[in-house]
Amino acid sequence: MNINSKPILVLISADAEWNAVKEIIRPGETHTSPYGEFFVQTRTKPNHPQELIFFQGGWGKISAAGSTQYGVDRFFPSVLFNLGTCGGIAGRIERGQIVLVESTVVYDLIEMMEASEEVHNFYTTDLDLSFFAEPYPFDVKRQTMFSADRDILAEDIPFLVKKYGATVCDWESAAIAFVAKRNSVPLVILRGVSDLVSQEGGEAYGNLALFHQSTYSIMENLVDNFEYWLDCVDFTVIESLLTSKTL
Repeated sequence: MNINSKPILVLISADAEWNAVKEIIRPGETHTSPYGEFFVQTRTKPNHPQELIFFQGGWGKISAAGSTQYGVDRFFPSVLFNLGTCGGIAGRIERGQIVLVESTVVYDLIEMMEASEEVHNFYTTDLDLSFFAEPYPFDVKRQTMFSADRDILAEDIPFLVKKYGATVCDWESAAIAFVAKRNSVPLVILRGVSDLVSQEGGEAYGNLALFHQSTYSIMENLVDNFEYWLDCVDFTVIESLLTSKTL
């Protein structure tokens, strides 16, 4: 297996995140897929995959799962990155903090006929980050990401904190992680906290300008430092993982 001949696939989920990436990188040419746009960038560093594919995956768990499978089947990536934003629970994390996702949980599943814990466990994914070595370009917090097809509801916060000790939530990470693991594709999810939600409400709810401003700042941070994040990837470990399919 020549892992350096395989591209790196960079999934971007929400429209605001994708628009920010396009504005920051300003690609010369874009292509289309069933899920949106994508473009290709070429790297100059030796001994690493030379092709980066920035791919618009779409928002929500349905688009996230479908686009992840599509990207894996079409591009056969050596490693998959998901760069984006998430909401944070006020008092438990700061706005702007970058999180490295080490596990994902779907928290909007409701099972009335069987033990709900079995359903919960089926869609819980632990990410193998053994190939992603420190030191990182800047401070990150390793977190479990809680995903649902909705923004954080103020009334859900006591449940999320008491049951799970939750800190951050989004719409897509759990679906991306679930599909990547079943395809044995190494995955790194890096998301920045764009806004905070408390039991009194969300600071970006009804203030879309705050969300867009925060999203642009986070995506600029992640994209401008992406080469340094790639330097943390040990491709010899990835080759071993892909050979043994232990992901």
